[in-house]
Amino acid sequence: MTDRTLGVGMVGYAFMGRVHSQAWRNVTAFFDLPVAPAMRVVCGRSEEAARAAADRLGWAEHATDWRSLIERDDIDIIDICTPGDSHAEIAVAALAAGKHVLCEKPLANTVAEAEAMVEAAAKSTGRSMVAFNYRRVPAVALARQIIADGRLGEIRHVRAQYLQDWIVDPDFPLVWRLQKDLAGSGALGDIGAHIIDTAQFLVGQDIVGVTGLTETFVRERPLPDGSGTGPVTVDDAAAWVARLSGGALGTFEATRFATGRKNALRIEVNGSLGSLAFDFEAMNELWVNEGQGFARVLVTEPEHPYVGAWWPPGHGLGYEHTFTHEIKDFLEAIAAGADPTPSFADGLRVQRVLEAVEQSDGAYREIS
Repeated sequence: MTDRTLGVGMVGYAFMGRVHSQAWRNVTAFFDLPVAPAMRVVCGRSEEAARAAADRLGWAEHATDWRSLIERDDIDIIDICTPGDSHAEIAVAALAAGKHVLCEKPLANTVAEAEAMVEAAAKSTGRSMVAFNYRRVPAVALARQIIADGRLGEIRHVRAQYLQDWIVDPDFPLVWRLQKDLAGSGALGDIGAHIIDTAQFLVGQDIVGVTGLTETFVRERPLPDGSGTGPVTVDDAAAWVARLSGGALGTFEATRFATGRKNALRIEVNGSLGSLAFDFEAMNELWVNEGQGFARVLVTEPEHPYVGAWWPPGHGLGYEHTFTHEIKDFLEAIAAGADPTPSFADGLRVQRVLEAVEQSDGAYREIS
């Protein structure tokens, strides 16, 4: 274990803040790293809530102004776990101050914001990464290895879905994820961004054109304070077909109205020599076909990506472990003086696809 420590300041303490906190707490307990994180400050707008989050999640201090974190010499990393409307402002300021930045996905709410973040990253002495955690599922990382080794041959089809059902009830309240000024988009950006990144990561090809549609099924929802209703200003579902840079065809679907599906990130890749398939609701399994039918691979062996640091074979991992792997890779890249992946430039590529799908309305749109 190293004596070198990097101070961390995290902005945001809700769902993503909780899972990031667990990763910062646990990463050095399971991985031997060249640097160790120190959980110095958690920041949020509410003094009372930020104090409670610090006590519960293991942060030494709390703050209510993210700018104060950037000004501190004992904070080396800014971890952004806020809604998308503040990503660009926080990241650009942190990078200008030479801080390392980990930013939740999608990178921004607009392409213009993402471009500004990429420019700031290019000028900064700090390292930056966008938090597409599903790259760090051991089965997904193994699938990438299989494809990169050429075992599937020429890649011809990628089909990906991200299916949830948490807003099927029309009486579910109008939370921030259903408001465009805060979230940027709905299912498209929130979960569609994940399958775009996962698909491009797996097959090593960029999406270069799309034809897509979006829909909002419930257009008015109760306000959280019970004072009435308000308009839903984002999509509930999106579907699109895509052309990839290596010639593969892609089909994508992201919805929060798939009744009975809780977190079904599914992806299948078909090549000239074989196929593979993955479903996050069975996240420790990968199905591989190399000409003799699909075989189930239980991805819990010590030689599988990330798995050797954890439990004996057959003792599966969970959602939270993907974030620990993410933090591990981020810290190792910083220590090596290398650019982590996925980079802000990778996040911008995803943002361009999101914008093209949103603007498509059934027409084909090329992506530059």
